[in-house]
Amino acid sequence: MHQWLTDSGLTPQIMVDATAVGVDVPREHIREGHIVLNISLSATRQLDLGNDQICFEARFAGVSRILSFPVSAVESIYAQETGVGLVFPPEADYSTPTPPDASPEPSVSRPKLSVVK
Repeated sequence: MHQWLTDSGLTPQIMVDATAVGVDVPREHIREGHIVLNISLSATRQLDLGNDQICFEARFAGVSRILSFPVSAVESIYAQETGVGLVFPPEADYSTPTPPDASPEPSVSRPKLSVVK
């Protein structure tokens, strides 16, 4: 989506859940638990859109900052000019694994062969 927006001459922006674990963004720019970031090539340096993590350097009020956050914290990506984009459903919390079912498995007997004459 980032590539398509960039190729179309649009400015890609993302909304990030700033309360998610592993989110390192400027806290002073967080509004209601979210931060909107311009991730265009002209607004970022060393942009790394990884499968698990997004990292880049950007300037806030003239101060260079390194931002990083898990891909799962991205709530939407859209074009600044039109607002058209994608909204991602919240991911399930995988931090606490579900305990396995404690019920015993039914015993399965081996098949028996007999000679038929």
